Parts: sequence; structure tokens; C-alpha cells
Amino acid sequence: MLAADNFCDCMIFESHAHYDDSAFDLDREEVLKQELSAYTYPQEQIEIVHAEEVIETAEPPVNAIRRKKDSSIVVGMKMVKAGKADAFVSAGSSGAILVGGQTLVGRIKGVERPPLASLIPTEKGVSLLLDCGANVDARASHLVQFAKMGSIYMEHVLGVKSPKVGIVNIGAEEEKGNALVKETFPLLKELRDIHFTGSVDAREIPHGQVDVVVCEAFSGNIILKLYEGVGAVLISKVKEGLMSTLRSKIGALLIKPALKQTLKAFDASEYGGAPLLGLNGLVVKTHGSAKAKEVSNTLLQCVTFKRQRINEKIKECIQTDAVSAE
Repeated sequence: MLAADNFCDCMIFESHAHYDDSAFDLDREEVLKQELSAYTYPQEQIEIVHAEEVIETAEPPVNAIRRKKDSSIVVGMKMVKAGKADAFVSAGSSGAILVGGQTLVGRIKGVERPPLASLIPTEKGVSLLLDCGANVDARASHLVQFAKMGSIYMEHVLGVKSPKVGIVNIGAEEEKGNALVKETFPLLKELRDIHFTGSVDAREIPHGQVDVVVCEAFSGNIILKLYEGVGAVLISKVKEGLMSTLRSKIGALLIKPALKQTLKAFDASEYGGAPLLGLNGLVVKTHGSAKAKEVSNTLLQCVTFKRQRINEKIKECIQTDAVSAE
């Protein structure tokens, strides 16, 4: 785990890098120091905070958070809770991050369920998909809060004024959908503080029909994983086609700059990680396979999140709703 100054007072990045077996003859802090010694950087901007234990991906998350008090996830989140760090970024166990975020960092008062919010590429730029992994069995009131928090994020982090909000459905008609969608739709329709445009069919999501895509985590995770898979296959097949003949290779040289820019939009590393919205501190999940670019973009994403005071804006929104309901 590294603590690094990067515009914020402090940000925590939890690393699950794989080392050769000989590296474990040293303690984990020495492994990190050994790795860092190969680079030139402002040493005063990075502090190593020692954490001896590791929560593995296959471990039951609740038990792991309770038992492994000296794991990097627990130590890092406690630093966020105590105000010693502004953000915690991890490529580790998704379950442990979700459990730790709620039990260690804690939810903003009034937030029922924090959703994972992931940016996805569209024809018009990007949309925010939430929930994409935290709450498989959500209620209508949860989805309403997802819509509000997602709108705040898109407006203040991405600069989208009055972002359009849609609920994932199997058609555009209001009467379609499962019980959860049918219950949530009229609640979203009544809201005056978001720009709700109705149902969004899955095939319209890539076209950017809405800026904020709302759903429970079961549907959201399927959408996200399918997006990533299709994007990877598309990039691979385009490259394969361009290299198939001499003529296509010559053509590839001519279109390379434009094609590179186009394919860049489907690269998940360009969009950073998925913040867990609605917590008392900033917790962000990145892919376990995240490389340098994705980690870097995630840290920059955290800077914008903190500068725009997203948590404070969410807190104000939720508390205003609570007062209105009294």
C-alpha cells in the first residue's frame, strides 16, 4: 500500500502486484521499497504505510474484514475514515472493498445503499452506469438515490449540465419491465431535482441516449462486463483485419492516427475506476488487471472528486430529501 500526495492531502493506493517467490523472503514493506528503488520520483510525495496481511479474492469478505485488521484494505480505509487520507483506491477483492467501504468508512447519513458507479463509452462521450456491482437485490428507494447521486457525479465531475437519467428496461414503454422497474419508474418521474427521461433500452446505452444509467447491480454488472468484452473483441478484430493483407496494412498506415483515436474510446483504462458513492470518504475500485494508465487516471479522478466536493453535495442532497419527507 502506498500513500501518495497528488494534489489532495493524501491518497491511498492498495497494490496487489504479483512478485516472484523470492520476493517473499522480504517483508511486504521491503518488497515495495525494492520496487520503488528502480524509479526516479519525488520521494517526499510517497509514503509507504505498512500492512502485513492480504485479503485474497476468494475469501468471504465479511470474515476477511473482521479478521484481517492489518490488511491493506482495512488499514487504508481506516485512514480515510480518520481523515488521514482523502481517497482509497484498490484493485483488490471487490467484496472486501464493498463491505469495508460500508462498515469501516461508513455511509453518509440517509444513504440506504452505496452504488458502484462506472463510466462507460458511448457515441456521444461517456455515460455513468450505476449500480454496476454493489447491490444485486436493490429496492426502488435505492434506485432513486442512485439516480440522484449519479446526477451529482456527472454534473460536477464530468461537467454535464442537467444530465439525462434513464432506468434500464426491456423497452421504452413505461408499462414494461419487472416489478422493481415498474415500482421505481413513477418515483423517478416525480422527482424535480433530476432530469429523468424514462426507460432506456440496453441497445440505446452505447448511443448515449442518457448520461446516467440506473439499474440494480445484477443488470449493471452484466452490462459493464459485456461492454468490456465487446470492446476488447472489437479492438482485437479490427487490428486483425488491418494486418490480414498487404493492401490492408498499407491502408492501416494511412488511417492509423484516426483509428487510434477512435479505438481509444473503447479502452477501459481511459476512464479510471468505479467510486462507491454515498460514503463518508472516497473509495474507488479498479480492475484487478489494471495497468499504469488506468491507475493513473483513477488517481486523477479522485482529485476531481475531492475538488468538486462530491460527498458534500451528496450529503446536502440526501439531507434535504430527509427534511422534505418530515
